[in-house]
Amino acid sequence: MGIAERKHRQKQALRERILDAARRIVVREGFAALSMRKIADAIEYSPATLYLHFASRDDIARALCEEGYAQLLATFVPLVRIADPAERLRALGRAYVAFGVEHPETYRLIFMEDPSYTGAALGGAAAATGKDGGSADDSSANAGTSGSTASRDNADDDPGDAALHIMIDALDELRAAGRLSASVASMESAVWAEALWASLHGIVALNLTCPVFPSAPLETLVGVTLDAWLGAPQAVAAGASNSAAVRGKKAVARRHAEPSESADPVPERATKRKAAGP
Repeated sequence: MGIAERKHRQKQALRERILDAARRIVVREGFAALSMRKIADAIEYSPATLYLHFASRDDIARALCEEGYAQLLATFVPLVRIADPAERLRALGRAYVAFGVEHPETYRLIFMEDPSYTGAALGGAAAATGKDGGSADDSSANAGTSGSTASRDNADDDPGDAALHIMIDALDELRAAGRLSASVASMESAVWAEALWASLHGIVALNLTCPVFPSAPLETLVGVTLDAWLGAPQAVAAGASNSAAVRGKKAVARRHAEPSESADPVPERATKRKAAGP
């Protein structure tokens, strides 16, 4: 190993130490507690050393957002294997909310702190996702034909939009199969996907910031939201239809089997009159 390579590795190792320390502070104390001096104390370096790697605290925050967003995208990768597009969208929605709940400070930093942080996360996902030689797109490419090719191609062009592309492609599959209501089918796919994303983000944001939200279990709320957008799952809808048909048949059978209420008294009254006669 040459001197230049050794110095480069040492520089990268120190950069990772800085980010690791910053990440621990954010997770433990929140972003407001993050400062260059606190990070320097955590890694036992002078604050001046940090500025050799990052221009400011905001620069560190943007790097953390890139990593956090790549982590979110990684949770979506196995879901591309789901063949049914509606179930794929449901799984994506649940995974998105679960990430926000399980990593609240990371989620806040990416989506709720500073627009420039969000922009860095969406724009920097390519490097963060593929830094180990693989990427979410590579994994998706091996997922089989159930995963959308368009998602992978678009993610290569703009990895910050990878999640939206997966949603859009699933929606297009539902439209092609005639499984969308007329109102939804007439809507532009990108608009629909962004609206669903906004709904899911609202659930996470309220869960993180509002002490009285939700009053129902979070999983129930997510399910109701997804049902509102996608309709009841096919198996549930079919089961409900079958149950209704069975109930209808039983009701008809009862009406035929039971004597008519209006017919019963007539012969009884006739019998009584006959008995009272001479």
